[in-house]
Amino acid sequence: MNRFCTSLSALLLATAPLAAQTPLPALTTFPVGATTITVSALATGLTVPWELVWGPDNFIWMTERGGRISRVNPATGTVSPLITLSDVSTSSEGGLLGMALHPDFATAPFVYVVYNYTENGVYLEKLVRLTYANGTLSAPLVLLGNIPATSTHSGSRLLILPDRTLLMSTGDAQQLPQAQNSASLNGKILRLNLDGSVPANNPISGSLTYTLGHRNPQGLALGPGNRIYSSEHGANSDDELNLIEPGRNYGWPTVEGFCDQTTELAFCTQNNVREPLTAWTPTLAVAGLAYYTSPAIPGWQNRLLLVSLKAARLTDLVLNATGNAITTRTDYLTGFGRLRAICVSPQGKVYVATSNRDGRGNPAATDDRILVLENRDFVVTTTTAPAAARLRLWPNPARHTFTLERPALATGAISISDALGRQVQTARFAAGQSQLTLSVEGLKPGVYLVQNGGRTQRLVVE
Repeated sequence: MNRFCTSLSALLLATAPLAAQTPLPALTTFPVGATTITVSALATGLTVPWELVWGPDNFIWMTERGGRISRVNPATGTVSPLITLSDVSTSSEGGLLGMALHPDFATAPFVYVVYNYTENGVYLEKLVRLTYANGTLSAPLVLLGNIPATSTHSGSRLLILPDRTLLMSTGDAQQLPQAQNSASLNGKILRLNLDGSVPANNPISGSLTYTLGHRNPQGLALGPGNRIYSSEHGANSDDELNLIEPGRNYGWPTVEGFCDQTTELAFCTQNNVREPLTAWTPTLAVAGLAYYTSPAIPGWQNRLLLVSLKAARLTDLVLNATGNAITTRTDYLTGFGRLRAICVSPQGKVYVATSNRDGRGNPAATDDRILVLENRDFVVTTTTAPAAARLRLWPNPARHTFTLERPALATGAISISDALGRQVQTARFAAGQSQLTLSVEGLKPGVYLVQNGGRTQRLVVE
């Protein structure tokens, strides 16, 4: 993997911060219903974060447009770089974009990323799978490449569905008619198996095309009932929030927003066009999207949260009972500049990345940043697990030692395996013993699987 890496110092030199302009406002609080939300900065001095993903190790995984992938400690804000991809090509809006982690990360430690690159002078886009081990990413495998791209309209998010297939959005790359060409990879939401092959049940046999007629999708999120939602940039009007349904046409470039123009009506009828759930004119430059389920912020529970670049705000979108209409839109978090990425922790904290150093913002001295939005009065509660439940272990991540606790008191062997399934350490509970402290000093940084009989727990070693 070394030939794909550049030094961090070289990256920072190539993306030196722009001169600070008007400072951003002091970190603050704002109300969501009866709840007070506190905003603070987790990490600063970043360069155009494009994606935030809450990882199985309880860290935030982040891409930055220049090519760096990192893990961010949500307790300290420490940014730990994993790799800088040297073949990432940045141009206006292009570079390293969306990311997703394999849902079985402990046994399949794969990270999927999509980014722009240049080959023989041609600007392109590709989907690459990387392997995580020992605190680094390596072994790049191209799953899909040679997708036409330009400096704009090449945004791409990734979303892994419960059926273990991968959705990948692509822009029209300024080739507007290709959005309606089912044989083209542009202006689509594509669906792949996790090995890059075509799912047998895709809408068009042998084709990766899942939906067509998109201009520049910027966000993907899974909602209740496994419904899929996407945010999409409009041109001069009609940014869209769409419900993604297999085989549907979303209209671009003939239809913008709703089917409400005389020139659009016949096309919509003839081409199975799915109208957006809501649209914005003037446009907001809608970006990252997440579905919020936590009780930590009751006013946002079971709602979509959308961040935007040009409008520089977070929008709360209320869905109807069947999830196929937006009933209310409310805006928050204005004054922090351009907002591009969003993720939510299991404890209900919301993490938002600013994008003020993307050439279109007014960066302050600490930009770009990851902001934490939280209800500091919320107390996380846990329920007592039954005797057959998974093991408890802490701290996790562990640096020197960790303590293991099991519900049952019977004697039992403990096995620790690495991400490739190789046993690296064993131990045993003594008769009547419920807690055991083990050293991880001899283990390399990475994700491990701790097993005791039928009980299993992930362990991250730093």
